[in-house]
Amino acid sequence: MNIQKQHHWVAFHTLLTKETRRFLRIWPQTLLPPAITMTLYFVIFGNLIGSRIGQMSGFDYMEYIAPGIIMMAVINNSYANVASSLYSAKFQNHIEEMLIAPIPNYLILAGYVGGGVARGLLVGLIVTIVSLFFTTLPIQHLLITITMIVLSAVMFALGGFINALYAKSFDEIAIIPTFILTPLTYLGGIFYSIDLLPEFWQQASLFNPILYMVNAFRYGMLGVSDIPINIAFIIILSCITGLTGFSLYLLSKGTGIRH
Repeated sequence: MNIQKQHHWVAFHTLLTKETRRFLRIWPQTLLPPAITMTLYFVIFGNLIGSRIGQMSGFDYMEYIAPGIIMMAVINNSYANVASSLYSAKFQNHIEEMLIAPIPNYLILAGYVGGGVARGLLVGLIVTIVSLFFTTLPIQHLLITITMIVLSAVMFALGGFINALYAKSFDEIAIIPTFILTPLTYLGGIFYSIDLLPEFWQQASLFNPILYMVNAFRYGMLGVSDIPINIAFIIILSCITGLTGFSLYLLSKGTGIRH
């Protein structure tokens, strides 16, 4: 049993290391573009538009949107890393090596998700450093801040895993981010408080999981939120549990990887 556990650990460590080295090796494509993009957000929305908006929820507009911009970078990169990596493994047929190896499905899932989380958190750190050139970021609740950003990265890494399993072409990898993830992100309270919305749209926004991530992360940093923090954690943990179970189910069936 100990030998089996050791073999499993080696398999997980190898897969996680491969996934991490993959995005570090091509850092001009994986780490640099998010830093440039988020800098533009700070310049355009923070400096140019923020000076006209003034304060929001008692904070300068730049300070208010900074947590949301950081979270947006984490979400996009966690998702993109797993989706592109797993689909590339399918496309190049080297995923077959894992399928014939004595590796449990949960370790395959953990390895890919771990790589996505690593990229998401590293990009989040880079964007946080960039944001300090534009505003200050006091952290009111450190544990909530760290926990929520890790949970968010895990959730969207799982989403990228499922997308890659179903995808049959590189074009299908881009469908979810373009038509679902991007709209949900922009409507997730990154650039505004939902208190500014009409009643109907406030209620509609409550069905957007990104709203809970952004607000919980903002609460961890600034101490303000549009929604109850305990509700945010319940919803995010429920989504992670559901996505994990569904991912393992798809792996057990061989969806998208066995023909």
